[in-house]
Amino acid sequence: SGGKIQSFKLTSMEVSCPHVFGHCKLPSAFTQVHKEECTQCFDSQDLAPGIDVCLTCFNAGCNNSERHHAQIHYEKTNHPLVLSIYRLIKDKPKRADENEEPPQKISKLAIIPESEKDKYEFITHVKCYACGGIEIDRNSGDLPTVIDAVMTSMSAAKQSEIKAWEEGNIVICDHTRDLVQEQPRTLESQCMTLAHCNNCDLKENLWLCLVCGNLGCGRQQFGGVGGNGHGLAHYNLTKHSISCKLGTITPEGTADIYCYECDDSRLDPYLDKHLANFGINVASQQKTEKSITELNIEQNQMFNWSMETKDGKKLEPLFGPGYTGIKNLGNSCYMASVLQSIFSLDVFQQRYHSTAMEHHKQCTQDNPANCIQCQLSKLADGLLSGRYSQPIQVIDAENEQSEQDGIAPGMFKTLIGKGHEEFSTMRQQDAFEFFQHLVTTIERREHNNPANDPTNVFKFTFQRRLQCVECKRVRYKDSTESSISISVPTNKIETNENNEAKYEPVTFEKCLQLFAADSAVEYKCPACNKTTVAMTNTRFLTFPEVLVVHTRRFEEENWVPRKIVVPIIFEQDCYNFDEYIAHGRQDNEELLPEESNAERLYAAPAINESDLNKLLEMGFPENRCRKALIATGNNGVDQAMNWLFEHMDDADIDAPISGSTSVSNVQEPSEGDTSTLMAMGFSETRVRKALSETNGNIERAVEWLFSHPEDESDSLPVQADGSNTINTFGDSTLPAEYQLQSFISHKGTSVHCGHYVVHVRKDQKWVLFNDNRVVEDPQPPLEEAYVYIFRRVHA
Repeated sequence: SGGKIQSFKLTSMEVSCPHVFGHCKLPSAFTQVHKEECTQCFDSQDLAPGIDVCLTCFNAGCNNSERHHAQIHYEKTNHPLVLSIYRLIKDKPKRADENEEPPQKISKLAIIPESEKDKYEFITHVKCYACGGIEIDRNSGDLPTVIDAVMTSMSAAKQSEIKAWEEGNIVICDHTRDLVQEQPRTLESQCMTLAHCNNCDLKENLWLCLVCGNLGCGRQQFGGVGGNGHGLAHYNLTKHSISCKLGTITPEGTADIYCYECDDSRLDPYLDKHLANFGINVASQQKTEKSITELNIEQNQMFNWSMETKDGKKLEPLFGPGYTGIKNLGNSCYMASVLQSIFSLDVFQQRYHSTAMEHHKQCTQDNPANCIQCQLSKLADGLLSGRYSQPIQVIDAENEQSEQDGIAPGMFKTLIGKGHEEFSTMRQQDAFEFFQHLVTTIERREHNNPANDPTNVFKFTFQRRLQCVECKRVRYKDSTESSISISVPTNKIETNENNEAKYEPVTFEKCLQLFAADSAVEYKCPACNKTTVAMTNTRFLTFPEVLVVHTRRFEEENWVPRKIVVPIIFEQDCYNFDEYIAHGRQDNEELLPEESNAERLYAAPAINESDLNKLLEMGFPENRCRKALIATGNNGVDQAMNWLFEHMDDADIDAPISGSTSVSNVQEPSEGDTSTLMAMGFSETRVRKALSETNGNIERAVEWLFSHPEDESDSLPVQADGSNTINTFGDSTLPAEYQLQSFISHKGTSVHCGHYVVHVRKDQKWVLFNDNRVVEDPQPPLEEAYVYIFRRVHA
């Protein structure tokens, strides 16, 4: 590495610079300092010659001769001064004397952060782009103070990571807030290392009841953490609901708190006071055990996808352009699998890779880290250029093998999750839900330039047909979609000794046939003026270029959603979808009369479709899901699920949904809200419909307007075939032939834990992307996938 350092150093003398004064800013504790990686490519401080950090706005730009993003940043902003940072890993120091006493062995888990100064060597200097990019005197003006502040500041990446963890699901509950403790007493064992469960001899995984001071062991946890569940038994006996895990208490006053009443982790706002009741001084505590969050992360990381063929042969690693892996950022495999899938498509490569440099020069965003197109272009460059897919020799206990670092899209993850209650956290997520969120985000970005929207390749028009069995009249409804969700029929064959069920395989064609089949629903016919039965089906009016098929692999067992592993058999390489095309209104069909908006609201109260899909994926019947969402005011999946469990024994739980909004209660949207939304460029008709669909909530109306760009049905005339005229995506030409392009698989009991990988058809072979490991897979497990992505084949 010495040669690299020499070539990195400038040979000219450091000079004073007139731009030092007035162009340096001191970052605060809340300033986002991008100092680890270029905001427009994946060149980092670890790759020669390092990166340039702007000393005015703290953007990071690469100093590469081909991309020169730091130079582009200067040309756009006129921020002249940068701190160049190049980081090298220090060699581990060797013991000079073999008789020297080795470092003290740590017998318990110790959370001791390693100092960057101990691990790395930093080569830094200051440059001025206004003076031609020359190195300048780093001691001029306020530069020493600014340099020290930049080097010691928390990076933007670390800030985002911490924020994501803090935005998890751990909150204060009424039981921790209103906790009533018994009389103060001191625990018998003042030494925490001697404490043990009151009902057994376990000395780890101990939970202190914050009501009475009982010490009980927890339940057995992943990773060999023992437990006999005596803490839970204590709660069942006493109903003392709040416990604190000893060993996780920190001097800052944090610890694992569990509420048995809520059956979830919680925060205790008065933890120091509650622990003092038992003689425990928070300030003197040291963390010695892993928290529940850390154990959950380990569990997800241990879901290891096999990197061998069925006959035990090692899968061959791949490197180069298009074979770049994505590092796991901590529960981010759901995102990586979707990104690898979409960037295998030509339209995404053309939109974000070919035009990257042009966009970087023209982007109007002050900070590229906050521009979705900048970050998608950065992803495209990272995945397709091949620069970050270079073989690295790794020697393990068995043999030497080649691996790659891949890319770590932390900026993209932070940006795409910003403001989202799930994707802004570090929790594991559903890959299909992330795909939907990504499509919506890109649609919004391309709202004023729809011709450049690459997500158009996923879009097509569905036609839903409804026919009353009494009067035989029909209604057709067209809608634009970007995916389909199909049920997987189950036929249990056997259950093994581990209570794992084995199911009879089903063909993919059978799943499609069930999806398109007629189904009977209870229906209040406006022509018959009575409740009767209607037959409905859904067919393709147009076909997309890329068809995304989501499989519902869940069923409800004892009111607990459980993943079902039904093998889906692919009997052919290409599938013909011609039989699933919609035929529209026939000459002998009579249309059902149209309903007014008020009647429609009365007959079918508005619900959150995203929440409905989540509940359906958990295995709950659709009628119950809709009823739960309506009953809880569309306030989220958690409340709806609680309602479902509380009303599971209601006699009318499966009764048809009647209107919950009377006609007299349908209110006209306020003129103020209407004007506000119309100022965003939407028509009055769409604005009024959005406010009506969201019960006048202007924030939800904005979400509705962006998530229903095609929904003009109330303002458009009904055509002769009974459908509505909408902007049509895809085309209806036949034949509609599709070949599987990629598929996303999941390993684990729930989509919210476990591990995702993706297989992509590339260069006449199947390639497995498992985080940053990329290998050829000659035996891809097609039957296990959760999401299938098909590409249309044209003759």
